Amino acid sequence: MTETTADTIRSNFADVVTIGSEEHKQRFCRMLLDTFDPYKPTIIAWPKLEADALARLTGLPFWDVAVQTEGYASRRVQALADCVADPLLKEAVQLNAFEEGRHKLVLEHMVRFYGIQLKPEPDYTTPRDPEWAFIRTGYGECLDSFFAFGLFKLAKDSGFFPTALVEVFEPVIREESRHILFFVNWVAWTAQQKPLPARLWFRLRCMAALATSLYGRLALAKATDGGKSGDNFVATGGSALVQALTPRSFIISCLAENERRMAGLDTTLLRPRIMPFLARTALIFIRK
Repeated sequence: MTETTADTIRSNFADVVTIGSEEHKQRFCRMLLDTFDPYKPTIIAWPKLEADALARLTGLPFWDVAVQTEGYASRRVQALADCVADPLLKEAVQLNAFEEGRHKLVLEHMVRFYGIQLKPEPDYTTPRDPEWAFIRTGYGECLDSFFAFGLFKLAKDSGFFPTALVEVFEPVIREESRHILFFVNWVAWTAQQKPLPARLWFRLRCMAALATSLYGRLALAKATDGGKSGDNFVATGGSALVQALTPRSFIISCLAENERRMAGLDTTLLRPRIMPFLARTALIFIRK
C-alpha cells in the first residue's frame, strides 16, 4: 500500500500537476521552504505552571522517547539530504532535517525548564541506507502525526495543559503537518523518477517501511511499548491523554484535526491517505 495511486492531482484552479514532473517537485519543495517559521527555541518564554499542571506534565511517561524520536529523525533526514544532488530538493530536505533537530531543542529546553529528568540519550548514528531510513521515518511521522493532531486538540480543549503551554507547541505541530505533506509527495515524485524495475523495488521498500511503522504503533492500542522502539513517541505516551475518551470519539477527533491542518497547505499536493483510510475503516467496526 502506498500513499497514492493517482497519476495527477487537480488544484482549485483546474490546473493539472503531473506526479513526478518538475512542477510537482517545485510545488512540494516550495511548500516546505516558503512556509518556514524562524522561531528560536532558546528564546521561548516557558510559562510558569501551577503545582497540579506541573505534576501532570512531569508525570507523562514519554519525554525520553519524544526527545529521542526527534534525534533519530533529524539524523536520518540529514543523511538523505547529504545524498541528494538536486539543489532545490536538497535545500528542502536539509530544512526538514533542521526542523526535526529544532523540535529536539524545544523539548530539551522544556524538560530543563520544568526539571524533568531524562535517561541518557543513545548515539544517533548516521544510517547506512539513507533512503530506507528516510522512508521509515516519513511513514512513522505520518502515523504519529495523525494521532498527535488529535492528542494536541484534546490537551488544548480539556485543559490537561494550560493554554499558554499548548500554544508554545503549536509551531511544532504545524511543522509536522508540513513534513508529512512533503514526505508523501516526495515518495510519489521519487517513484516516478525511477525505471520500472527500480520503481517496483522502491514501492516494495515503502510497503515494508509502512508495515514496520504500523507494527510499532500497534502499541498505542495496547497501552505502551515502554519506549523500546526508539522512535515511537505517540505509542509510548498517548494512553495517558486518551483515558477519558472512547476509541470512536478519539478517532473522530484525529480525523477532524488531520483534515483541518492539511486544508491550510497547498491544495494541489497529495495528502497523506493511509491513516485517514484506516481510521474511517475502523469507525465502521467501532461503535463506542
